Amino acid sequence: MAKLFLLIGSIVMGLSVVIGAFGAHGLEPRLTERMMKNYQTGVQYHMIHGLAIVAIGIIALKTPLPGLNGAGWSFLIGILLFSGSLYAMALTGVTKLGAITPIGGLAFIVGWVLLGLAVLRGL
Repeated sequence: MAKLFLLIGSIVMGLSVVIGAFGAHGLEPRLTERMMKNYQTGVQYHMIHGLAIVAIGIIALKTPLPGLNGAGWSFLIGILLFSGSLYAMALTGVTKLGAITPIGGLAFIVGWVLLGLAVLRGL
């Protein structure tokens, strides 16, 4: 599973750079300031949690810990729901999509808790 998370993390990080560049160079003149800020927040959380997925892959290679898989999947779900909803909201202007964002935030929190618990179990 470690190599899978390294692969997923690499793909997620590559996409975050592409999505961020698209926003900075292609969307900024077309979005309102508020929607651009939402988009940038999505990119920021996307990158942070993409790095977390890579870190989980590295940790799992060195010391497989129970709970790491759950943390990795939670981070990926968080990226899809949190960042994805912010991207969709910014691109479509449909602010009701913001109702999905907190679910993704909760997935991020679950991922960090699972990562912490996995490390505690490994001490």
